[in-house]
Amino acid sequence: MNKLIAFILILIIAPILGGIYGVIHDQITYSISEEYYTKFKFIQFGLENWGMGQNIGTIRTPEIELANPRLGAAIVGVLATWWVGLIIGIFLGFIGLIHRNGKEMLNISLKAFLLTIGIALLTGLIGLLYGKIFLVDNPPNWFLPDNLIERGSFIMVGSMHNFSYLGGLIGLISAITYSIRQKRGYKNGKQ
Repeated sequence: MNKLIAFILILIIAPILGGIYGVIHDQITYSISEEYYTKFKFIQFGLENWGMGQNIGTIRTPEIELANPRLGAAIVGVLATWWVGLIIGIFLGFIGLIHRNGKEMLNISLKAFLLTIGIALLTGLIGLLYGKIFLVDNPPNWFLPDNLIERGSFIMVGSMHNFSYLGGLIGLISAITYSIRQKRGYKNGKQ
């Protein structure tokens, strides 16, 4: 396989993996705070306009009820993360060009991408814990709907979402470092 084909495959696979990460992430966070979705994310992504549900709140305090809220959370997850996966894929694809051939490039770049996902998930879980310990009792200056019932859970999930994006950046830096080190390992005959 040549490097151009490997690069194209990375650009195809990366947003798919990013979307899968988003689905898993948002299924976890939906389990913690349904209100984060019904009173914020479903509105933000306009899911009521997709014919998936309706506003059972008011214009001032909307609340979107979906026939299948788990599917709605999955859609939000994909829409919120596929593009992050693509950006990470672009970076890793270009960095991957340092490798000897397309097969090595694809293999190392996909491992690097999985490293990014793992770090993003771990960082998100740290954000969830940070939200519980520090933010629930001292809420940040975020949008908090007036009609929240479980305010603490909403804040914890918001913290997890924010930390996950930070984790994606930390993961990307780690993945680039991994890819470069793999090149050095091959160059020095260690692999």
